[in-house]
Amino acid sequence: MKHTHSLSAVALVVLLGAAGAAQAYDADWKRGRVYYRGVCTTCHVASPIGSINPSTRTKADWNAYLAANKHAKGKDTVSQYYSKAYRASIKSGNKAAEKFADVPDQELADDLKAFLIKGAKDGDAPASCS
Repeated sequence: MKHTHSLSAVALVVLLGAAGAAQAYDADWKRGRVYYRGVCTTCHVASPIGSINPSTRTKADWNAYLAANKHAKGKDTVSQYYSKAYRASIKSGNKAAEKFADVPDQELADDLKAFLIKGAKDGDAPASCS
């Protein structure tokens, strides 16, 4: 009897682990690239700062920037620029924002991060956004 309970407990742990793994999101750097080029680069090109290519920073720099969640020298947050609310506010004039209007914020954040890390100066494929 004791042996049966321990097998049931092991089976439950395996099932819960499998369910958690099934829910994990695998970031899509290509989707992040489309959003970055269509939204981030478009805005930066129009500003005095100009475009910011992912290859201008290292992976550590991008990780620190995203973790700090400070944009425009701390005047606002990075997360506001990939939020559903922001995408809704610009989607009439921005095809990328319209395309990703219903994507959950965290998925888009993960996609952007995957692109920035891949395209970083020391990433797998340093990227420019021209």
